[in-house]
Amino acid sequence: MSTTEIMSEVEDKLEMVRTALAGALSENAHACLTCSFQAEDVLLAKIAIQHAPRIPVLFLDTGYHFAETYAYRDRIAQEWNLNLANLLPEKTVAEQEAEHGLLYQSAPDRCCGLRKVEPLFKALANYGVWITGLRREQAKSRTALEESAMFALPGGKQILKLAPLANWTSRDVWYACSKFEIPLLPLYERGYSSIGCEPCTSLPLDPNDPRSGRWAGRKVECGIHIQAAPGN
Repeated sequence: MSTTEIMSEVEDKLEMVRTALAGALSENAHACLTCSFQAEDVLLAKIAIQHAPRIPVLFLDTGYHFAETYAYRDRIAQEWNLNLANLLPEKTVAEQEAEHGLLYQSAPDRCCGLRKVEPLFKALANYGVWITGLRREQAKSRTALEESAMFALPGGKQILKLAPLANWTSRDVWYACSKFEIPLLPLYERGYSSIGCEPCTSLPLDPNDPRSGRWAGRKVECGIHIQAAPGN
């Protein structure tokens, strides 16, 4: 496929994303957008603020992110005037490690639960629409991802979860970021393909699996995209 054909295809996909966001960000929708400041999330934030400049942009501030991620977050938030909300766990890194040791080594699911899942689900309870940059291509666990679906939070509240980039490829994301002249997280230049907390992120172990550098292959999801169990 030629560059012209690729760009034409990406333009068509961008128009569909704009249409989806225009509906989600209408006056009647109390929406938020989660952003890890990876490429697809930053691209989606760029498009979203064109429709709703003050949409809340939620960042899971685990305390374990790369220094480069924090610096990049602050740069983009300032340059784009993002309505950024840094979601913090109940305990600081020092408090958690003093009580439980290095949970990211001994019990990574529990660490993610405390530092990602609980703060996010608590915040999402204040919204009716959750916009995310998830893509089916990212992992086998996401191949059935729907662009629009109801999501159950602990306690039973249902919110609309939108993934406007669900059918996008990495190539699509890179071309769109180039089109919008979006500077990307410098860690990509060092070979990282999926970037989370520093202790749990390595260079990809499998070149064909962009998330193979997460949690040293011990798991594939942090838990924020998993439905809460009924009654929880």
